[in-house]
Amino acid sequence: MKRIRKCFIMFIAILMVVSTFTSAYACTSMGVGKDASVDGSVMVTHTCDGWYDHRIQIIPGGKHTAGEMVEIYRDPCNDTRPNKVPEKVGEIPQVEETYSYFHIGYPFMNEKQVMMGEFTWSGREEVSSPQGLMVIANLEQLALARAATAREAIEVMGALAEEYGYCDGGETLIVGDKNEVWVFEVCGGGMLWEPGSGKPGAHWAAQRIPDDEMFVGANRSRIGVIDFTDKENFMYSTDITQLSKEMGWWSEGEDFNYAKLFNPEPYGSPFYAARREWRVFSLVAPSQEFPTLDRYEQYPFSVKPDQKLAVKDLMDIYSDHYEGTPYDLTKGLAAGPFGNPTRWGVKGDQKPGTIGEDRHDWERAIALYRCSYSFVSQSRSWMPDPVGGLLWFGQDSPDTTVYVPMYCGVTEVPESWSSGLRHQFDPDSAWWAFNFVNNWANLRWDAMYTEIREKKASYEDVFFADQNEIEAEAAELFSKNPAESVRYLTKYTNDAMNTVEDGWWEFAWYLVGKYYDGMSINEDGSSTTLGYPMAYLEAVDYASTSVNDYAMTQGKVQEPEAVPEEAPAPAEPAATPEPQQPEKNSTALVVILVVIVIAAAWFVISKKRKVD
Repeated sequence: MKRIRKCFIMFIAILMVVSTFTSAYACTSMGVGKDASVDGSVMVTHTCDGWYDHRIQIIPGGKHTAGEMVEIYRDPCNDTRPNKVPEKVGEIPQVEETYSYFHIGYPFMNEKQVMMGEFTWSGREEVSSPQGLMVIANLEQLALARAATAREAIEVMGALAEEYGYCDGGETLIVGDKNEVWVFEVCGGGMLWEPGSGKPGAHWAAQRIPDDEMFVGANRSRIGVIDFTDKENFMYSTDITQLSKEMGWWSEGEDFNYAKLFNPEPYGSPFYAARREWRVFSLVAPSQEFPTLDRYEQYPFSVKPDQKLAVKDLMDIYSDHYEGTPYDLTKGLAAGPFGNPTRWGVKGDQKPGTIGEDRHDWERAIALYRCSYSFVSQSRSWMPDPVGGLLWFGQDSPDTTVYVPMYCGVTEVPESWSSGLRHQFDPDSAWWAFNFVNNWANLRWDAMYTEIREKKASYEDVFFADQNEIEAEAAELFSKNPAESVRYLTKYTNDAMNTVEDGWWEFAWYLVGKYYDGMSINEDGSSTTLGYPMAYLEAVDYASTSVNDYAMTQGKVQEPEAVPEEAPAPAEPAATPEPQQPEKNSTALVVILVVIVIAAAWFVISKKRKVD
């Protein structure tokens, strides 16, 4: 019977199109323990790389009445996509009390300083649960509304996924609070799972990041061998080994390696995920000289950085294009003449030779043009929650965004940061300001990117410089009147967002007026032709057609055209030589005479044929 069951599961998995895998297929997220940061902050990060909901909405917490229900929508992360409107798929009972949390494509923060970053790894189809109710964004929403710590959030998500079933592809969340940070991974309960069966509807595990270390993950499962005896650093689902044992993937006595069992074939090119992990670890711990690994080999779960990390360090990592490495996307012909790291997607049938068959592709940078938003968060135990929870938020691509401080105690954000469609340009949406600048920079990356980075720093440096004073004032207000502290931080956050948005639109139009038609417009109104790098011009055979044709035409001048044998030109009379004429006239005369002779010959032959 077990063999029949196994074959049936495999058969269904092969036939089924897993249409529920809708999560962000290209994210890079990090977690930093409190003793690995410069100030004792627990830090969580996320780049949401794809077309996902960029609008910030603050969902108020509060007390709830008995019998109240929570509606569950499929794929709420796609809420800005006109062809993927979230559909209500069910509801579950509400709890007695909830916390305020911040909703977005992948909800990321609540009022208790709990933070979440996300990335997808999809996983093997045999463990998908098509009858499940939950996707990862649902679990995030519910956990942030119900949990005051990272451990509580993991317990909430694990219990909900087991009870109601998890129908999404494999996912990872970095879950942090003011004391610790965890990695939570989840996939389905199996093809035959049914609601009410009494069996767990998900396979999940969680591993704690050591306080003095940092973690990075990028689109593949990262939890390795689970130590079932270490309850302090590992959590996992009910009967987590059962399906793997039934399917023959694992046997008693073997290490239970979550990543190898549930994500044996990471998606993407051979280095799609591993390269980003390598890059982050190489930047924070260069002394360890990490080797190049492909998708089947794992880097350490976490590493101790050579130096303690600051918020700015993580922001800089998010702007990386592999500069200074063999994979530098600002170099080579693919970067164009202006060192542009952007690499648009390539269709499978466009790839030369067997490259597509082998799944090779462009190098995948950490900074990605199609990012919806990114953040770096801080959770701090020595501050009141409304002050201690801080999320530095940036719209669109992280290398050309401005990270704005947003405290977890704020009660509202500007409308322009909570609105905007992605299929219609909207000057009233903050997201479009940053997306526009990023796209305009592609016209002349080498010139504009330098200015963008300077402008970006001009805002962020002020926020960093003011941070201690702002937080000291907010903490002082909190000790006397918590509500006043919340109002103070809400105003500060909104003022910062409005200032950056207004300034970025102004900056966008400045770039439009300065860089166009291959020129840079100077302050005095004059223009400078920016030109091309000589190495690029040489590589693309600059002016080669002109050079070749000019050489050919000059060659004709130096070596006059030979007279055709069938139509010789008449000899010049010896006694009466022609006067000297410019060489070009002589050549023209020869050509005319040849044409006349050929025409006469053709006329005679035609007449003869008619007579015949």
